[in-house]
This record gives sequence, structure tokens and C-alpha cells, in this order.
Amino acid sequence: MDMQTLLLSFLFVSILHVHTTSSTGTENFDASRLDTYIVRVRPPPNFSVDMSNIKLEKWYRSFLPPRMTSSNTCQAFIYTYKTTIFGFAVNITEAEKDYVMKNNGVLKVYKDSLLPLLTTHTPDFLGLRLREGSWKKTGMGEGVIIGVLDTGIDFTHTSFDDDGMQEPPTKWRGSCKSSLMKCNKKLIGGSSFIRGQKSAPPTDDSGHGTHTASTAAGGFVDGASVFGNGNGTAAGMAPRAHLAIYKVCSDKGCHVSDILAGMEAAIADGVDIMSMSLGGPAKPFYNDIIATASFSAMRKGIFVGLAAGNSGPSSSTLSNEAPWVLTVGASTIDRQMEALVKLGDGDLFVGESAYQPHNLDPLELVYPQTSGQNYCFFLKDVAGKIVACEHTTSSDIIGRFVKDAGASGLILLGQEDSGHITFADPNVLPVSYVDFPDATVIRQYINSSNSPTASIIFNGTSLGKTQAPVVAFFSSRGPSTASPGILKPDIIGPGVNVIAAWPFMEGQDANNDKHRTFNCLSGTSMSTPHLSGIAALIKGTHPDWSSAAIKSAIMTTAYVVDNQKKAILDERYNIAGHFAVGAGHVSPSEAIDPGLIYDIDEAQYISYLCGLGYTDVQIEIIANQKMPAKEAK
Repeated sequence: MDMQTLLLSFLFVSILHVHTTSSTGTENFDASRLDTYIVRVRPPPNFSVDMSNIKLEKWYRSFLPPRMTSSNTCQAFIYTYKTTIFGFAVNITEAEKDYVMKNNGVLKVYKDSLLPLLTTHTPDFLGLRLREGSWKKTGMGEGVIIGVLDTGIDFTHTSFDDDGMQEPPTKWRGSCKSSLMKCNKKLIGGSSFIRGQKSAPPTDDSGHGTHTASTAAGGFVDGASVFGNGNGTAAGMAPRAHLAIYKVCSDKGCHVSDILAGMEAAIADGVDIMSMSLGGPAKPFYNDIIATASFSAMRKGIFVGLAAGNSGPSSSTLSNEAPWVLTVGASTIDRQMEALVKLGDGDLFVGESAYQPHNLDPLELVYPQTSGQNYCFFLKDVAGKIVACEHTTSSDIIGRFVKDAGASGLILLGQEDSGHITFADPNVLPVSYVDFPDATVIRQYINSSNSPTASIIFNGTSLGKTQAPVVAFFSSRGPSTASPGILKPDIIGPGVNVIAAWPFMEGQDANNDKHRTFNCLSGTSMSTPHLSGIAALIKGTHPDWSSAAIKSAIMTTAYVVDNQKKAILDERYNIAGHFAVGAGHVSPSEAIDPGLIYDIDEAQYISYLCGLGYTDVQIEIIANQKMPAKEAK
């Protein structure tokens, strides 16, 4: 290489960056040590919103370690981002990460992480009825686009038919990215973002995404039930809203880099509402990618609903604490799928089960133990008996072990933390889930009886007999650790034993029922799409309202008494505190016409971040733009 060429090469690299070290991080490159990192950078000089992706990627390439700049970097990036953040996701070694961090213009580098998913009658429970009330006033969300970021969707499900739907609004810029996906006027777009593989259809392999999407905006489906229980007309909260699906999760969880790519696409496509039933541990907002990306969504006028988390009832266990998102906790509804347990001494307890095949006459009741602990796996000598098991893991897993051992029935014993909450999970044999107080009596009976017996009597579905709402034990509690001055969660909504759409997954359905198209699930994953759908009703009625105004309407109209006109209780039947219920339980009819709203703009959020003591760079990371000195001080 001659001296002139060498000098030009040096000047080109120097213009891009001035490195603070000569180490490239690639001297001992080992491909087996590659990890995914998300690199946050400042925008290039003279950046404008219409800058081409090619120019932006050229800027991003300049931050890569030499091993990657000297090769074909078309495949180097997993994702590039420009709407939610400026930056990219890339596979590099830890040494290369250290090299990248030392470049001028790099704000922060995050190691990619896997976040968990936080997993009929509810419209009626919430006062949403066809041809009257809130649905009649709002047009049931017509013209509003809800973006659901989850495990994908079963696009053949009847909940997503487009009967009675209008064409999507002209602002919609998305599409169905795969020819294998069936779209219509209800389901107007779908994309998959799983480890950078964007060409696949957003097919739901776990069921979670189908369930949440139909809860938010599923159409009317008559005769919906789970094994005949909870029978009625299924509908989402905003049955005339449009759905855009972004597959960012698998049954193993959700990588942050995939979530970010999905949020990037949703903003670009033109969604009005973003619903995400996922989240991880609380952290400062500048270290929380979902919080920073949600800030960009808020700036675009997009309402973001996020799950509070399933780590309750301990305090300060929240996910998704940013003040510019709606953080949703979970509560019960007034429906029970009754499975009665009658002991040999005559005591009777009301448990629950969605699977109610036939009653069990009195049978021997056993409580298997190993080393003094209840043990319900690889059982022996239980054929023809009813087995009592502690509910310490998935009821489906316990049920399969018990059934495989030849038992005739199962009583699932609620744990102390779960209090009075019961689950109506589908199962593979006759089962009743009883709450902790009843489980305590059953244990005492087993220990005190020489020949304990029990029967299980299925009593179908009851409505209005139970006190509701009650805060679910698993619903994460405040106070917020990232921002103690903000009350979180914001709101609670239905999240226990929610019936919604379920995809056909041959070989995975309980009892080999291959035609089960609805399922009963619990979690803040279920409460979040309820609130996202209600936000769509508000947006459809008040299209010019900001996300903060919609959030205000939901929170200021929430109620704090149950269906017995008493204070809302927690799982132990104590009065629930504000760190459990937030502002209270959502009231759709009131939220649509709140009378008074409190609005907040971007500058006020930034002022609050300053009040938290964040530095200029930390605020720049959250706001995705460099703040003028007077705003960042």
C-alpha cells in the first residue's frame, strides 16, 4: 500500500470515530463466545427523519469492531433501529463489546436478555354490552389500530374474522409480511421478529398471543367456552378495532432485541395502541429498553399498556414502572367454574376447574410424601384414588403425573401466598383447585383420619355469587423502585380465569380435545389487553387525546369498591392498599366520558427525570435525543 492510500484510509477512519484505545477486541476472537448486544448511539451528524436506511446503516457500521467492518456487514446486524432508539442489535464477543463502548458517539451497550410473558364473561362484568352503554357510544373501537406484541396469532381463528369491520384507516402503513398469513379488515398486519428472522409468518406456537389479541379486540363468537364451562358470547374489549400483530416472543420468552424491533415496526406502521403482556425486573429507566422505546411511542401519540408482573404479593415487585406507560395489575371477576370437594367427615368446599367430565364418588384420599414433603411426581399405589397435591408448579404438569400414575382425581391445594384465589385451569383428569384456607382444613382432615375419603362434584358455572373484584395474589405490588414518587401499578383489571381465543395445536390440548378454540388463563398478561382494548374505545371516542390523557381518563374514573359495595380486598381478604390496586379497578363506561383529564407532555416527563437526578446522558438515552442544556439541568 503506498503512502497516499494509507493516509486516505487513516483519514476516513478518523472522520468516522476517534477511538480511545488501539485494542480492537478481536485479537483472540472466539465465535463460540458471541452474545447479542443492543448498542445505543447518537444519531449521525446532520440527521433528518428522511435520512435513508442505507446512510444510517453506514453510520452504524462505523461502530463495529474491525472484524466486522472488513467483512460483509449486510449480515452483521440482527436489527437496526431508528424510531424507538438510534442503534442496532449485533452478535459480538465481550471483548468486542468493550471495544464498541469506547467509541465516541456510543451512549450505552446492553446485553440482550430474555423477558418472561406475564400470563367471555369479562365484557359483561365491565359493563360492556351490545347495543347499549359504552360500546354503543364508542363504536366498539372502530377505526383504532391495536398493535399486540406477543407470541403471534392464530390468524384462522373465528375471533379474527372481519364480519362488520370497516377498512383500516388511511394512515395505516403496515401489511402482512408473509404470504402464508391470512389478513383481512380485522387482522390488518403481521410481522415476526424472532432472532432476526423476519420472513416467517407470525404464527402462534404457544397460544399466549392469540389469547391476548382476542382479549383486546376479538370479534363476537357465540358459544365460546372451555369444555362447556363459562359458556357465552366471546368478545374483546374493542371488538371493532383493527389488530396488527408483532411476534416478538416464543414459548421460552421474549428477547429484548426482538421486542425493540417489534416496537420499531409498530410505530412506523401507525398503530394507536401498543399492548405488551411481558416484562422483567425493575431498573432505572435509562437501563430499561422497553421504557425508553415506550417514550418514543408516547412522543408519537401512541398509548402503551404493559403488564405489572406476576411476582406478587411481595412489595416492590413491579415490572414496567415508567410514568408514561399504563402499568396494569390483575384482579378476579365474579364467575366461578365450581368443582366441589366433599370430605368423608361431611365438610364441603367450593373449588374450581374448567374441566368437568363427571363426578367422582367417595374414593380413598391420599397425600403422597417423600422425606416429609408432599411429592406428586412418579407416584406409586395411587390407582383409583384421589390425590391431594400442593400447587407448587403448573397444574397441568401435576395433573399429567397424577393421571399417568392411574389416579382417578386430583385436589390441588392452594398455597399461603395465594390466599383465597382459585384457578379454573383445564386439566387432564377430574380436579378441584381449592384456596389456602380450605386447603388447610383438608390437610388437617387427612392427617387426623385413619381412612380419609373425598368426592368431587362438578357444579358448572356460577355468576355473581362471589365477591369481586379481588386483587390476585400474583399481581405485582408497588411501591416503584425506579421512581418511588409515582404510584404504581396504575390500575387493575380482569386477570384471573379469563376465557379467550386459543389456537389449534394438535397433540397439546388437554384430554386430546383437538377442537378446543378457547382457553382459560390467568396473569397480568390477561389484564393488560383488557386495558389496551378499553384504551382503544377511548381513543375511538376522543381521537385527538394524547396517551397521557387516555391514561388519566382510565385512572381518575377507576372505582375502589367491589360488587358488594365494600372496599376492594386483596387475596387474604384484607382491604387492598394503593400499591396493590393503584387508582382502582377500571370502569370503561366512566373512562370514556371522564369529565376531567390531566394531560402531560414530553417536556414535563423530562422535567420529572431531571428531578430524579438523572444526568444529561441518561436523559438523552431515555428521550432518544440530546436535550438543550436548560432542559437537561
